[in-house]
Amino acid sequence: MVLASNQQQLQSMLQAGRFDAVRAELLPMQSADVADLIDQLPETLQAVTFRLLPKDQAIEVYEYLPARVQQSLLADLKNPEVLDIVDRMSPDDRARLFDELPAKVVRRLYQSLSPTERQATAQLLGYPADSTGRIMTSEFVALREAVTVEQALERIRHLADTSETIYTLYVLDNSRHLIGTLSLRDLVVAQPERTLQDIMTRDPIYVHTDTDREEAARLIQRYDFLALPVVDREQRLVGIVTIDDLMDVIEAEVTEDIYTAGGVQSGGDSYFQANLFAVARKRVVWLLILLLTNTGTSAVIQSEEALLEQVVVLAAFIPLLIDAGGNVGAQSSTVVIRGLNTDEVRSAQMGTIVWREGLAGLLLGLMLGAVVAVWAYVLQGNWPVAISVGVSLVAISLLASVAGAALPFLFKFLKFDPALMSAPFITTAVDVLGVLIYLNVARSILGI
Repeated sequence: MVLASNQQQLQSMLQAGRFDAVRAELLPMQSADVADLIDQLPETLQAVTFRLLPKDQAIEVYEYLPARVQQSLLADLKNPEVLDIVDRMSPDDRARLFDELPAKVVRRLYQSLSPTERQATAQLLGYPADSTGRIMTSEFVALREAVTVEQALERIRHLADTSETIYTLYVLDNSRHLIGTLSLRDLVVAQPERTLQDIMTRDPIYVHTDTDREEAARLIQRYDFLALPVVDREQRLVGIVTIDDLMDVIEAEVTEDIYTAGGVQSGGDSYFQANLFAVARKRVVWLLILLLTNTGTSAVIQSEEALLEQVVVLAAFIPLLIDAGGNVGAQSSTVVIRGLNTDEVRSAQMGTIVWREGLAGLLLGLMLGAVVAVWAYVLQGNWPVAISVGVSLVAISLLASVAGAALPFLFKFLKFDPALMSAPFITTAVDVLGVLIYLNVARSILGI
């Protein structure tokens, strides 16, 4: 609410031409909040607001802006302004921006960078898109093991303004191999004449440049790091990934998993900014698969047409049973998929997990089956039909739980994303088998 109020006030001042007041309003604000305000403004006012920011603040704000706003500002700002902002961005943020821009624009901006920044950007763009190397920054503080505490503090003062973080320091040998880490706190409280090799933490946790960025995010979460060192194949330190960058990774990966679980393939793009026809094309594939699969349910019902003609009331409970089975299966698949994605569940635990979910499904089926059987009798006054419904629900719940727990493991074994085992797919599969179970149980109990 506060941000919305600020946005309305800011827009009113801009429209009234009170630019000095706008500048005074934005100056003490956090860069992330300024970026949110600019994002909420009409496109015609975004560039005007951005120009009012001091250069140093503008660079920080630009890194927080969504890619679509960054691209819009590139088109609106004068060429020298653009080049200066892009040149002074962090290498990892610049690489992320270049990923979003058309190749022609990237080439123009890349050629205009300073030699140092061009080399740093080229290095990052050379790594695979989902690797840690692609999101790392080369702006860190590295120190030699023989350096004294006093010398290290002096070097930190010299590098602080150009480093992503100074709270974690990295100790290298003469060949730039990473041999230890050191917190700024430990450095400050140590005696000035001591060397870093005496106070550093050896055997540091690190990742390689080709490590998947999800793995880096899990490590930084597990060890509560602010930054994680990145080394090449020869164990030489080449960069660091910071917690703010990996939080963006976690958000992106969770969003991708949610889209996938819903049968919506995002393709790495923002769903709400994507072209409408592209959105429809991505969604229709899964919907067609589910539509074709659902014809199996129709086929089962058609094959049991004679039974349904004799006991028409059986048809009334088909939607109840298949919906209940689909919901139970979706619950099991959701918890298993989430466990696999967070490494809380391992592939070796498949037997235990499936067994546990099977028991849970059986218990759920007994509880739901008893309630539904009584309710079916109240509605129809026919105990054989009511018992058929109750027994079928127990069997369907057991089947759905086992399938929902086992199929994500199968997908992972086949090297597919477990999230592909989405709720719609589970629901559709259980629909077909659920109807088959129900009508055969009814045939057996009714003696038809």
